[in-house]
Amino acid sequence: MDKGLSFLLCVIATMLLLGESSRTGEKNGPKLLPASKSGGAEEALPTLTVTTILEDPYVMVRSAELEGYCIDLLKALAAMLRFRYRVKVVGDGQYGAVAPSGNWTGMIGEVLRREADIAVAPLTVTSAREEVVSFTTPFLQTGIGILLRKETLSQEMSFFHFLAPFSKETWTGLLFAYVLTCFCLFLVARLSPCEWNEPKNEENHFTFLNSLWFGAGALALQGVTPRPKALSVRVVAAVWWLFTIALLAAYIANFTALLSSGSEQLPIQTFEDLVKQRKLEFGTLEGSSTFYFFKNSKNPIHQMIYEYMDKRRDHVLVKTYQEAVQRVMESNYAFIGESISQDLAAARHCNLIRAPEVIGARGFGIATTQASPWTKQLSVAVLKLRESGDLDYLRNKWWESSCLHRSRERWSPLQPQALGGLFLTLAIGLALGVIAAVAELSNKSRRAAGHAKKSCCAVFTEEICTRLHIRKNTRQSQETSGRAN
Repeated sequence: MDKGLSFLLCVIATMLLLGESSRTGEKNGPKLLPASKSGGAEEALPTLTVTTILEDPYVMVRSAELEGYCIDLLKALAAMLRFRYRVKVVGDGQYGAVAPSGNWTGMIGEVLRREADIAVAPLTVTSAREEVVSFTTPFLQTGIGILLRKETLSQEMSFFHFLAPFSKETWTGLLFAYVLTCFCLFLVARLSPCEWNEPKNEENHFTFLNSLWFGAGALALQGVTPRPKALSVRVVAAVWWLFTIALLAAYIANFTALLSSGSEQLPIQTFEDLVKQRKLEFGTLEGSSTFYFFKNSKNPIHQMIYEYMDKRRDHVLVKTYQEAVQRVMESNYAFIGESISQDLAAARHCNLIRAPEVIGARGFGIATTQASPWTKQLSVAVLKLRESGDLDYLRNKWWESSCLHRSRERWSPLQPQALGGLFLTLAIGLALGVIAAVAELSNKSRRAAGHAKKSCCAVFTEEICTRLHIRKNTRQSQETSGRAN
């Protein structure tokens, strides 16, 4: 019995030892597997703690994993500089500013307290932050802009809003082309014998006033009388019709773009316009570099913006970028912030638009501790990514949107250069019409010179004088006959 019990205890102890050995092998299995040279190098790589902030499209949570522009940038830097990383989201959700106690908050504070080795986020490089941490070469360039909702910007259109599709120079050129064409039409109709064969006995229907009416009718795509009969007059009329069709097509297209873009309906184009109006409230992110930009600026307009935001700090300053976008969409609120982020918001939300003016050119950089050996290496790596086009690829990847091509189109009046080919075609057509009229008159003068036995030049000159001064010659002949009677 004792032997059986001892044997049973030995079997149990052996099984326990084998199970413990198996569990130990499973736990240490990956380290004990034969590793390749790259696997061994991977184990020796340094590990960096990276602090960041959740902001679309830089860092986002998708399927319990982080992704975005900064995550892709971090992967590219890690592959280039051979390091591993551990990403953590900043605890207080702030970018970094000096608290009343004198300590830094946000990602800058975590880097200063050695809670993180680097900060990879849309972190603006400023002089105040540069005094306590080191920044790499900026990986994105941006500025300060104004994000608005289109519905809050509606205003009454100008009384002459229909003239906006063309610039003043274009309208001047069109008026000159209209008068010149009508004059050529009047001139060619007088010179052409096919249109006006007997100046002394026939009435010329293409007077200058009738020519002006004929040109205006073509602009309205309406046929008017008199109808041209001579080839030279028809050439001038056909070229003018072609010119008017192309002109109307350009006008309609540009007027449609004007109405759809709404760029001419923006009453707030600059920061000065924002200060002068009273309909919209405006603010920025609390503790952001944008807020301190206006605080430290000596520009009077910027000082007025800062005083407005400082007095209404609890009401106009927002905590997060998502809160700012939501507030712009739901209330009469204008958000002042990074222009590159506002471009993304306007691309994703078609009822948002960014005002044209951008101030305070700046850049987003990677923050490291001062005297960190990683600062220079990361700067060189960012430059290499920019030179290779990888940064442009990431920008296009994360800023792509189906609404981008419709909401951010920049409309401008049509300049004369855009219609240069059309004006050139009209000039060539007018020249051909005048040449054809002169040729028709020359043929008639040559035949008349043969019958009257005069020189062709004399008959041609007489015909021109008769056609261009027909009223004067008629009046002189009437006066002569009156004296004879």
